[in-house]
Amino acid sequence: MRTSLRVLLALAVSIGAVGTVGAGGATAQAAGAAPAALAGTAPADGRTADIKDRLLQIPGMSFVEEKPVNGYRYLVMTYTQPVDHRHPSKGTFQQRFSILHKSTDRPTVFYTSGYDLSTDPNRRAEPTRIVDGNQVSLEYRFFTPSRPQPADWSKLDIWQAASDQHRLYQALKPVYGKNWLATGASKGGMTATYYRRFYPHDMNGTIAYVAPNDVVNDEDSAYDRFFAAVGDKACRTQLNSVQREALLRRDEIVARYQKWADANGKTFKVVGSADKAYENVVLDLVWAFWQYHLQSECASVPATKASTDVLYKFIDDISGFDAYTDQGLQRFTPYYYQAGTELGAPTFNSPHLKGLLRYPGIYQPRSYVPRDIPMKFRPGAMADVDRWVRNDSRDMLFVYGQNDPWSAEPFRLGKDAAARHDYRFYAPGGNHGSNISQLVADERATATAEVLRWAGVAPAAVQKDEKLAKPLAPYDKKLDRTVVDRQATLRP
Repeated sequence: MRTSLRVLLALAVSIGAVGTVGAGGATAQAAGAAPAALAGTAPADGRTADIKDRLLQIPGMSFVEEKPVNGYRYLVMTYTQPVDHRHPSKGTFQQRFSILHKSTDRPTVFYTSGYDLSTDPNRRAEPTRIVDGNQVSLEYRFFTPSRPQPADWSKLDIWQAASDQHRLYQALKPVYGKNWLATGASKGGMTATYYRRFYPHDMNGTIAYVAPNDVVNDEDSAYDRFFAAVGDKACRTQLNSVQREALLRRDEIVARYQKWADANGKTFKVVGSADKAYENVVLDLVWAFWQYHLQSECASVPATKASTDVLYKFIDDISGFDAYTDQGLQRFTPYYYQAGTELGAPTFNSPHLKGLLRYPGIYQPRSYVPRDIPMKFRPGAMADVDRWVRNDSRDMLFVYGQNDPWSAEPFRLGKDAAARHDYRFYAPGGNHGSNISQLVADERATATAEVLRWAGVAPAAVQKDEKLAKPLAPYDKKLDRTVVDRQATLRP
């Protein structure tokens, strides 16, 4: 989700259990469950058959490619899914996913980023490393190439996406019969949580990293409180000063921005102009700094009177000028559509920018989605998930970063959370890359022990990983695709 609206951002008990009632009143069994014929069964000698052959025996599976990776098999596949899980006969699409195969005798981690699929075979989620297991990574519906044609955008919602996961899980469970965990970070953490809400019996445990929880879309005072206290006062003051200076030098920088866009084939039809795009880029600035950086990096914030060259580079490094071009937005249209119809999007006050903003109301999801795609916000979806997490969830772990803006509105746990083995931990000083390895020692030990327990893995059988022995620092932007891809602040 935005780096703010945005970069919203990881892990089952009984096999074949019926899920809870989904939005619109359809039951999981009726609307989302894969027919028995689609689940697939291995032949008598299936445990010794090649894993690719076993997977291709499942109806609806297609092979895309295999990539080399040490110690694993890495397969990219597609699976035939209904466009509408409530009406499976009304069309299908091919949903892309990958399998990092270790062994059918190991637990499986079901990972989703909530966006498109990375086909880097070396990417293992933290829970996958902890349990030394398999990893199934699913591309979120409507992210290309996993988009129905024609695209009926009304079928892009959290229940349909959860039903995609449920149906793929049902298809793969006969092959990967050990425990399953769901995980994801940012929008992926949200996705893992929504999946658990609608299909609570699929997974043995869920690990959701830095997952925002915008229960009431119009109530965002938590973000104002966050920005009034994050980091130290000197850093906050300087960031605000530079953000204001960026708007005072607006005409000069926008001219340079437009020149860059022209030279690189970038356009601004969706947001309207380079000037409008620039206002969004600048509004991202403070949020994006805290999302991706640390208090120790405050020294990198330029002086208010720094040269325009220095200021321009800082804005590009932190917010990314590509984020609000048509080309930068296109890939993330599905996210912005969901933010503007169900997920909600953060807003925050910027009194230090008074008199400098030209486009009131532009900093919201409708501004980033082509106008030929209809959008109407449907309140209540997030409140439903929030109630379920507080009252009915179990075996769930939420990990947040103390200095991550997306952590300002976290998922809340019920009074009996400990009895239900639900946890919420904060990495001290952590940003949007926070994970279990960055927690304080006792919380790290508790979280790791629960992940192992949910996975059904004895500690002695866990492969040692140097990265799990000590906190990761500093946050490596190169490992976070949301940074590399210049996601706007509106995306978690």
